[in-house]
Amino acid sequence: MKTRVQVIISGRVQGVWYRASTKQKAEELGVSGWVKNTGAGTVEAEFEGDESTVQAMIAWCWRGPPLAKVSDVKIVRQSTGGKCLGFVILRD
Repeated sequence: MKTRVQVIISGRVQGVWYRASTKQKAEELGVSGWVKNTGAGTVEAEFEGDESTVQAMIAWCWRGPPLAKVSDVKIVRQSTGGKCLGFVILRD
């Protein structure tokens, strides 16, 4: 069963390779979607894939790359639609 979520990651998540690491992990797990920095200092992402792999991405978001210090991960379930193919880093 496919699922799609939007996540907003707060903490020390910009300037620590969070987006590149997210892309690498998503490709490793076979998750589609995107990731970007926001003007508010957070990182926003959308993940689409099997429930178990999307949950694995969410769990990874709580850790992030080694230099990150994540304080919160907000999750919003989205309707699936297969609109994501591959995984990309969006520019802010």
